[in-house]
Amino acid sequence: MSTAMADRLAERTAMRRHRAWRRVLAWVVALVLVVGAAVAALWSPVLALEKAEVTVSGVDEYIDGAAVREIVEAPVGTPLPRLDTVAMREEVLGLRGVKDVRIARAWPHGLAVEVAPRVPVAAVPDGDELALLDSSGVRVATREAAPKGLPQVDVPLDDALALQAALHVLAALPARLAGQVEHVSADTQDAVETVLDDGTTVRWGGSSDLPLKVEAVRTLRSLDEGARTIDVSSPELPVTR
Repeated sequence: MSTAMADRLAERTAMRRHRAWRRVLAWVVALVLVVGAAVAALWSPVLALEKAEVTVSGVDEYIDGAAVREIVEAPVGTPLPRLDTVAMREEVLGLRGVKDVRIARAWPHGLAVEVAPRVPVAAVPDGDELALLDSSGVRVATREAAPKGLPQVDVPLDDALALQAALHVLAALPARLAGQVEHVSADTQDAVETVLDDGTTVRWGGSSDLPLKVEAVRTLRSLDEGARTIDVSSPELPVTR
């Protein structure tokens, strides 16, 4: 082998080694940058949660807004990637009046908290007070008097079946008709009655076929405005008196 050829082979080998080392160095630099970025994101204040950047929406009069803020602002100063939003959500869901909550990171320093409140549909006597219940029978609040526009349901809190039937009827009513209900009773789950603000009594029976029953009540009220009792417990054969 000539000296020239040997020199060329040596040069090529050296170039291959050089390119290999450059690739290794490039990978090392990239890895260092990635690790550095991860450390910066997880531990440095660059992405830390700031109190002024926390927004809370959806809180109503039945939810302790200060308690919500105390929970979601507790980790102020913690980098956003390290926030345990799952645990935070569970804490907020444990507050009375909260039906659901969505917590999202708002980069680079904030949180967006959207609360879905439980909406009371009835006031139920509970000793000397009234329990405000949503359509699922969950207590939203306790009051000495029913808020304006909220009907009172004279069904014992421990009569779960009758109470649930009454709440289902209320939840199925269109807004205009629901706004006219002043009083609800249910001796059994199949004997729900409502009294409207004009004195009309509507006998719903049970909570089945409610869309058909609601339509029957609307029709009968328009056809017989003088009816004081509307019985739609059998919606195919409604009766007015």
